[in-house]
Amino acid sequence: MTSPHEPHEPPDPAAVPEAGAGDAPGSGPKHGSAAVRITRKTASAVLIVLTCVLVPVALLTVWVHGIALDTDRYVETVSPLASEPAIEDAAVKRITHAADVRVDGPQAASDIAAWLQAQGLAPRAVNAVKGLGPQLDSAVNSTVEKVATRFVESDRFERIWTNANREAHAAVVHALTGEGRGAVGVNGGTVTLDVGEAVDQVKEALVDAGLSPASKIPDVDKKMVLLQSDQLEKIRDAAHLLDVIGNWFPVFVVVIGACGVLLAHRRRRALARTALGAAFACLVVAIVLVIARRYYLDHLPPQVQSEAAAAAVFDTLLRFLRVSLRTAIVLGVVIALGAYLIGPGRLPRAVRRTSERAADSTAQWAYGHQVRSGRVGTWTQAHRRWIALAALLIVALVFALWNHPTVLTILLLVVILLAVLALLALLAATGRVTTDAERVAQRPEGGE
Repeated sequence: MTSPHEPHEPPDPAAVPEAGAGDAPGSGPKHGSAAVRITRKTASAVLIVLTCVLVPVALLTVWVHGIALDTDRYVETVSPLASEPAIEDAAVKRITHAADVRVDGPQAASDIAAWLQAQGLAPRAVNAVKGLGPQLDSAVNSTVEKVATRFVESDRFERIWTNANREAHAAVVHALTGEGRGAVGVNGGTVTLDVGEAVDQVKEALVDAGLSPASKIPDVDKKMVLLQSDQLEKIRDAAHLLDVIGNWFPVFVVVIGACGVLLAHRRRRALARTALGAAFACLVVAIVLVIARRYYLDHLPPQVQSEAAAAAVFDTLLRFLRVSLRTAIVLGVVIALGAYLIGPGRLPRAVRRTSERAADSTAQWAYGHQVRSGRVGTWTQAHRRWIALAALLIVALVFALWNHPTVLTILLLVVILLAVLALLALLAATGRVTTDAERVAQRPEGGE
């Protein structure tokens, strides 16, 4: 027997006849209503499929804007590279190569040996001094490398890296839409970073360490190749198109999806399918990124000095895009699961009945222990559906306005929404218990 406090189960939208579908008096012939239904179903299917395809494209749009047009976002993205071991190693090698201290070890050893021989040193010792030329070259190179390593691992290099990237942010915009300038340069399909300032500071450190020949380091190419791809021109064309579309594109995709769901005959199922379809599309793009990363690293051109550094740059630049894709996948699954749980299936009904019974038991226990919600409970019971809808809309609005949401953001909002719904269920249960108690109290003694 059904409990009087058991919540009323809304009918499945699929069981509700569609208004204007030929059921109203005076409507057109049946084939006309069938044509309308077919048209709506077709339009809904097209819009839903289009939404699923465009969701990852919208995420790409947001990523392009975040990386190319938001300086703080871009600096936040690339700053960790300064302390990345692969980048540090590549920078040390490039700076060491650029700071080529030209010391003729054999000639210096020969000069020292001649002077010692003039001072009366034995010929045997003189020959030994002359043989120190290669060791002198090695010692100088080792000193240069140590100074460069100490500089790269210091905070000074991180400051130079961050400042150079911040000042060169306009060049990153051009890396996606045209020619580069500043510390970051783009020429054809090659993206480079000018480490000239770092080389100059290492040069000063070497002179301070006593290596006076370092002051004669020539002005050579001090650019470090970060990325090279023959497809960069095509990527720039696509990025320019996405840049023109701007941040309104995700809103446009949401509107398309909403129209597709509203036109569907079974909207709850349409919502679930749209969410799962968008999540699947994002999963496909995430897999493509993994494949593209492997392909890129397997086909690095000779100009790229370090595969590990190239991998670090690739991963860092795409980090926020990957986070967005994972967030979209989890969000799609959560929406589909929510749409399923409010449906007429056996499991959703069982879950709702169990939660309502638990709320009723808690409310009856609280009422028996003089813990009552009063008018708040009865008002909540009367307006529970609208309050729950308002809470859902507020959570959706918070998510839409959240700056760069992540999977943790979704989980936090879901927990908050579930807590609000649980509180509503409990308040509504106390309202039912209070109403029943007042009805019993008002019933005449001995009455039915």
